Amino acid sequence: MKTILLLLTATLFLNTTNSCAQESEYKNDDFKINEVNVTHNADLGVTIWEISVDGTAGKTTPKKAGQLDSAPVLGYVFPTSLQPTDVGFNQTDGIVALALTSHPDFDDTPLWDENNDKDYANDGVVWHPHWVILHEDKRVNGGLSVKQFKKTDKTVVLPPTNSGMPMYMDSPGYPVKTKENTIKVIVPDYRINNRTDFGYDGVTAFMKVNTSNEILPMLGVYEVFSVASGDLSLPYKVKKQ
Repeated sequence: MKTILLLLTATLFLNTTNSCAQESEYKNDDFKINEVNVTHNADLGVTIWEISVDGTAGKTTPKKAGQLDSAPVLGYVFPTSLQPTDVGFNQTDGIVALALTSHPDFDDTPLWDENNDKDYANDGVVWHPHWVILHEDKRVNGGLSVKQFKKTDKTVVLPPTNSGMPMYMDSPGYPVKTKENTIKVIVPDYRINNRTDFGYDGVTAFMKVNTSNEILPMLGVYEVFSVASGDLSLPYKVKKQ
């Protein structure tokens, strides 16, 4: 874990300090983090995860590409020190992260109807959560991607709420709420192995889907907008409410 963090820290530092040469149209105050918090409410048996920004959280969403290949994805992401097995994956190298995402070109939460219109396949633009395993990936400018696997790999374990893509990604269906400068998500304790002792950080990023180029990852991070700690050291601890 420490080696992975050091590699990711170096990659993020290089890409955030050089971001002026590759800034996307989405880099604005809606993704400039000023605070990140995870708070445990023992009475309800949940943790409340929050990212606050200088602008309006969730206001900026991606523009449609009109297809899955090259589809843009925006994310408010919580990298953590949780283990993959804590959230339903098999043990594997990488960083367990909870990503709150928006992407209007596709819907990857087949069990959930986030906009409550009785159509389960049309609400990808609505901010929603994913558990992902991130790893270092120098093929993309942001230096990170969601870890992939071969469909024939029988050692891979995914939660039953996964979206069916050959990546370490789950669509857990937790409620996400945006209000003014804060985006929040509520996670039941039993969905994270009752862990309340983990470290975490906050990251905002621009990602992109790839289905046509085998050289590139299926879901890569192309720009990191903001890192709460500044160095991805996961320095924050869960607070008690």
